[in-house]
Amino acid sequence: MHYSGERFTATYRLTGDADSARAKAQDICLEQTVELPDELVTDETIRGNVFGRIESFTPLDGIAFEARISFSVEIVGNELSQLVNVLFGNISLKPGIRLERVELSPALLENFRGPRFGRAGLRDFLKVPERPLLCTALKPMGMSAAQLADLAYQLALGGIDMIKDDHGLADQSFAPYEERVAQCAAAVARANAETHGHSVYAPNVTAPAPRVHERALFAKQNGAGALLICPGITGLDAMRALADDERLALPILSHPAMQGSLVANATTGISHFCLFGQLNRLAGADAAIFPNAGGRFFFTRDDCLALSAGCAAPMGDIKPIFPTPAGGMSLERVPEMRALYGRDVMFLIGGGLRSHSPDLVANCRYFQELAEEI
Repeated sequence: MHYSGERFTATYRLTGDADSARAKAQDICLEQTVELPDELVTDETIRGNVFGRIESFTPLDGIAFEARISFSVEIVGNELSQLVNVLFGNISLKPGIRLERVELSPALLENFRGPRFGRAGLRDFLKVPERPLLCTALKPMGMSAAQLADLAYQLALGGIDMIKDDHGLADQSFAPYEERVAQCAAAVARANAETHGHSVYAPNVTAPAPRVHERALFAKQNGAGALLICPGITGLDAMRALADDERLALPILSHPAMQGSLVANATTGISHFCLFGQLNRLAGADAAIFPNAGGRFFFTRDDCLALSAGCAAPMGDIKPIFPTPAGGMSLERVPEMRALYGRDVMFLIGGGLRSHSPDLVANCRYFQELAEEI
């Protein structure tokens, strides 16, 4: 076996005193690679190449340390699933370890296309050169396909850029997937024809494994302009497969369902920067939906800023993507969000868009006016 000597690095926050934190770093080096005690591995080629390697170990705040640990690119192969396994597989089962960020080598980055569109490409796709993008969700669950299509029509008349399924819409009897997708896509196309707009409909393709691609292809064939998926449910690589599929070639919105517990505790899990920013990008998302600070979830302002930074941090040729704050936002908070995120953001307002006034189309146009004031 030939090893190139090229390595990539993961940075971990390790909670504990110096001795216990260093022991955790040493454990990561073995647990994430050979999964054997040090003394049981006598092959020097494996020890020198397969073992993780502590590159630096730095105190943070008296109760935690930062360890940069490098790994050989050969242990990943060319698979995203194995990369995630190496970064945080077994050690996700141990306390006091948090994956903060990754630094991938050029050879490893070549294996991942990342977002098909990214920020610049999505702006071109939607014909929105400067202002923040606008997004909303079709809800509530329980509406019929025809009712959802009528709602999508009004939202498109109002100029919303991306009209996505609520992530709870799947293939229920009250709005079967194929019926809903066909009707909603047609409704958005009809509104665009009337307004000369460029709104797109993004159906939810989170589904049982064999059906994710089936539903995505059906969506494409029936006029959908984007896709929504929950990689915390389907797996990150399912999203990557959609992003890489030339038959689809559609923008992808990543929804954070089932990922909250990974970022809920500052001493365990994965950082907002890495999970919602870096890993989403490697897996092909063009926009990362997340709960904005001050909404109905627990994310703080610092969490959101870190997440937004992860959406744009340099990663070779992997494109930056749109942070998409959501989760109980109102139109009144758009100026605040503009100030926090700048123009390279997609605002997702659901219920707040409909509660602003009885005139939904006017509410959408007001939403656009607020976004254009940046």
